[in-house]
Amino acid sequence: MKSPLRFALNRMVAPDLALADFIQMAKALKCDAIEIRNDLKNREIEYGMPATRVRELCAAQGITVLSINALYPFDVWNDERRAQALELATYARECGAQGLVMCPFNEPGDTRTDAQRAAALRTALSELAPILREYGILGFVEPLGFEVSALRRKRVAVEAIKSIGGLDVFRVVHDTFHHHLAGEHEFFPELTGLVHISGVEDRDAPLSAIGDGHRVLVGEGDILGNAAQIDTLLSTGYSGYLSFEPFAESVHGLADIQQAVGASIAHLQKS
Repeated sequence: MKSPLRFALNRMVAPDLALADFIQMAKALKCDAIEIRNDLKNREIEYGMPATRVRELCAAQGITVLSINALYPFDVWNDERRAQALELATYARECGAQGLVMCPFNEPGDTRTDAQRAAALRTALSELAPILREYGILGFVEPLGFEVSALRRKRVAVEAIKSIGGLDVFRVVHDTFHHHLAGEHEFFPELTGLVHISGVEDRDAPLSAIGDGHRVLVGEGDILGNAAQIDTLLSTGYSGYLSFEPFAESVHGLADIQQAVGASIAHLQKS
């Protein structure tokens, strides 16, 4: 039996809204879960909002914090990354977040071989596993489909997680945008902890030129096959959240973002 659609809102939906207003919007849209971020200026973590205050605001409206997005680059392990991981794990536990999104190195100039990247990935996962266990949170590993990404496909992440005995604390993120960009065809519903959804409607841009700025809400013009991807995941056992994550400034500047998200929800429910 296919699971019902369960929607959540990543802070990237409306990064300029104050957290309290964002939570109210989620509640109005009947989305009972959100993701907060550590890469938005003047918001939550960077601004210095205590984790306990985030917990209070969400609890008052019956909202779950799915994740903090994100530890980057999680697969380049060093003392700085350990300190960052501990800081985010502490905040996640105190704000009530279920887990921490982890994104791989995603910049030009990475001269490492595939074997070196794979070894670095296993090292990072091995170091992160005991931290996640101690703090009682999950690690959501998110492959990025960009050509410069050190970890493009979920298959590589899944194999690395299994190889270090991390199935108790690691899950993968299925991002519909990155799944399409990487040309990936495999789904791992049993190990998927979170799904990020966004649409692309620019039919003229070559695949290699599509970036975060193209990511809008999912509508009729979507070329990523969001509806088909979601249908496959739900038909094969995934029962978690579908979290909206549009990066396009055209979305952030909408006069009525709540109406727009509501329309996208209705589109996906119909599709």
